[in-house]
Amino acid sequence: MGIQRAQRASLALTLNYVAFALAVSAVTTNYWCEGTRKVVKPFCMGPVKVKQTYCIRFNSSNINDTRLVQYIYETGEEKFLMRKFHAGIWFSCEQTVDLIGFNCRSFLEIAPDHERGVLWLCIVAECLYIALLFTSGALMVIEMCPCFNLINRLKLNAFAALCTALSGLFGMVAHMMFTTAFQLAVQMGPEDWRPKTWDYSWSYLLAWGSFGTCMGSAVTALNHYTKTIIEFKFKRRTIEKNQRIKQKILELDVPEDLWYITSVQEQADQHTALYVNSSEPSCFNPTILDNWDREYC
Repeated sequence: MGIQRAQRASLALTLNYVAFALAVSAVTTNYWCEGTRKVVKPFCMGPVKVKQTYCIRFNSSNINDTRLVQYIYETGEEKFLMRKFHAGIWFSCEQTVDLIGFNCRSFLEIAPDHERGVLWLCIVAECLYIALLFTSGALMVIEMCPCFNLINRLKLNAFAALCTALSGLFGMVAHMMFTTAFQLAVQMGPEDWRPKTWDYSWSYLLAWGSFGTCMGSAVTALNHYTKTIIEFKFKRRTIEKNQRIKQKILELDVPEDLWYITSVQEQADQHTALYVNSSEPSCFNPTILDNWDREYC
């Protein structure tokens, strides 16, 4: 029993650590969603000798002369450029003009005005999610300390299970809030940001994976608490029943050489089975244990 309890506690703690690591990785990265934006190619400003496919080259070298007629040979889709972008809770980053680096800006600036409150709630919920995960993990570590007795360990385990379940609730709400805020930003956000194509990325998968692992840790911790309580109550009932049997024997002045009858609980169970299946009126000698027979058999 002790080994099984230790295994259940270790499993709950391991799942809690995995959920905490995934949650921190998801929140601190900006790859919840990624996609592409369709933008018009800018004018090429560099030297003519360098071939630049991400910009439009004029047929004249004098760009500042407004009297000249400039011809643009790109037509159709050749005039447009597909820039990659990725966004998270904190920032949204888009490729630069030369398609080498990324320019980032706060996602709060991109979200519609009426949805910024939802985004702030999402940030607060994510912070509470991580804080409660850390708290439940700390309680599980303290619970495994051998300096506490069984009752104190059960109390710590109950608080750890409660904190883990609450953290999972906050995490689910936060993820759903971000999903709603991002979809509204795609439809109603600024024109210079709206993507042409987008999809959820690996940070978003890490966030939901953390939620699933968190709920697994909560279920394991609750299962550990429930089974420990059942084992504790079963042992307590066994001890109390043995004490009542010994008290009855003492009241009947049974010799000490017959006390072995009450040493093991299974003997009482076997005695009951024999009494039910037997045609004899009593289990023991009626002259010695007649009163005990009538009560327990």
